[in-house]
Amino acid sequence: MNVDQLIKRCIKKDRGAQEALYNTYRKKLFPVCLKYCNSRSEAEDHLHDVFIEVFDKIRKYSGRGSFEGWMKRIAINKAIDKYKKYTVFSMHEKQSELITETNTLHKDDLPPSLEVLMSLVQELPTQYRLVFNLYELDDFSHREIAKMLQISESSSKSNLHRGKAILKQRILALKEVRPLKTSSNGR
Repeated sequence: MNVDQLIKRCIKKDRGAQEALYNTYRKKLFPVCLKYCNSRSEAEDHLHDVFIEVFDKIRKYSGRGSFEGWMKRIAINKAIDKYKKYTVFSMHEKQSELITETNTLHKDDLPPSLEVLMSLVQELPTQYRLVFNLYELDDFSHREIAKMLQISESSSKSNLHRGKAILKQRILALKEVRPLKTSSNGR
């Protein structure tokens, strides 16, 4: 069954079609959820919420653009809505004090594992993580981010800059605590 047929059946609340749609797209949407959540279990809950909204709003899908892109946008918007609901988007002096170095990341500074890097991104303060993900991973402009998060463009730029600075510090700290490999002959 193709996507258009699945969509038509999902509009009619066909449970089998909903299950098929979920199984078709869950592995593609989970990484999106993961990068906007603090943990794997939170991302799983978020994915569940995204599919509930997809099934609830599927009749609003116009057919313009990719269906996968439409669902990805729902996942991102739900993460932003959750953030707005539980957090006031403001900068605190205490967070600013965490940042002592303001250089940008360089390729040589990255850890070898993408999984490690993504876990460091997940540990960023929420406002920095959201802006970092929207700008660096989802290619939104600062103007678009400002509109979505109801902040100024300069706040978006500042949050990105500060988030990168924290990431750089944490990556460098990881490199410092890694044990040196020794040769097999004990030297």
